[in-house]
Amino acid sequence: MDLIEEKFKRLGVDNAPGQEINDKTGALELRGEPLEGAAVDFSHGDVDAHPPIPGSLECFDKGFAIGGHRAYTEYRGDLKLREGVAARLSAFTGCQIDPAKNLIFTPGTQGALFLAMGSLVARGDKVAIVEPDYFANRKLVEFFEGELVPVRMHYETAENCAGLDLAELEKAFKSGVKLFLFSNPNNPTGVIYSPEEIRTIAALAGKYGATLLVDELYSRQIFDGRTYTHLCAQPEAPENLITIIGPSKTESVSGFRLGAAFGSEYIIRRMEKLQAIVSLRAAGYCQSIYDLWFNEPEGWLAQRVADHQAIRDDLLSLLRSVPGVKARTTEGGSYLFTELPEMDVDILTFVKLCRQYAHVSVTPGTEFGPQFTHHFRINFSQDPVKAHDAIQRLLTLMERYRK
Repeated sequence: MDLIEEKFKRLGVDNAPGQEINDKTGALELRGEPLEGAAVDFSHGDVDAHPPIPGSLECFDKGFAIGGHRAYTEYRGDLKLREGVAARLSAFTGCQIDPAKNLIFTPGTQGALFLAMGSLVARGDKVAIVEPDYFANRKLVEFFEGELVPVRMHYETAENCAGLDLAELEKAFKSGVKLFLFSNPNNPTGVIYSPEEIRTIAALAGKYGATLLVDELYSRQIFDGRTYTHLCAQPEAPENLITIIGPSKTESVSGFRLGAAFGSEYIIRRMEKLQAIVSLRAAGYCQSIYDLWFNEPEGWLAQRVADHQAIRDDLLSLLRSVPGVKARTTEGGSYLFTELPEMDVDILTFVKLCRQYAHVSVTPGTEFGPQFTHHFRINFSQDPVKAHDAIQRLLTLMERYRK
């Protein structure tokens, strides 16, 4: 097998969120009868159940009417739009952002992640990632031929913090790690890093001259009045820092593919150069939607968060009602990471059984770290009734296969 074929084979998308529809596995042997009900795809949120920011389509139409000036913006994105976003992001994070130097619009936060990694990782570079964390983090390190250095997060037993093993992180920095990449709130567990954890991460990166890349995509959807700490606003924040954020999740404008990254001027400049040969820019007309970001109608965001907290509480109660099923309370974002008891089938087979016979799609835990062989992730940004019924079917199916 040649090197390029080997690289793409390692990437693998068969079990990645949203790819379940392409599964060509034949019918699996089912214990009992199929479980009927409305199909629910927990691999991503349901924007029909939680519509985009009011006025999104009208805003897009305005951008379309502007014409070529909006269609072909500079690679970083329309400057006037960036000025507005930079001001609102500065107020939100407590970190001063220069729209001309420190901010770039990207095709979704996934695009921002790719551009940042491509700007920071060379062959053989040591990159620390959290286990568990967003599935693409690991795959991008592999794609850019970096060396993975996993750092364990003891989220299951930690209280009032994410549970990142900070001693292990310092050991990683001492070993030569150049970049530490993590999401906050964590995807898939939904835990939030404490102020002490964030400050320690920042101080360690500064001490060892490392770069930090933090994904704050869900930082507007925080539950139970918890404190959220923006790394970029900390006095200890290193000079080499990029924050990724965007309106695609909590605000449900994922279909417009809009993301943003802000931080160190020289890294943003690299990302701009890479964007110029990858996607050119965030889709021109769609950039108009940035005007609505942090400009939602009064009370809209608070209601959106409250709606999701109610769904979280209902599903947690349902999951925890079954002996042997474990899930830590989501503190931010739309994910629940659930541990199942021992079963007669592995997690990949169980996920396929759920899809084939219960009309429920979930993401296997192994996407977030190879050791999570009894876990699955759900995105609970769904219709609440359909979500409840779908999890009930999943648990019924689990009982048929548990040891």
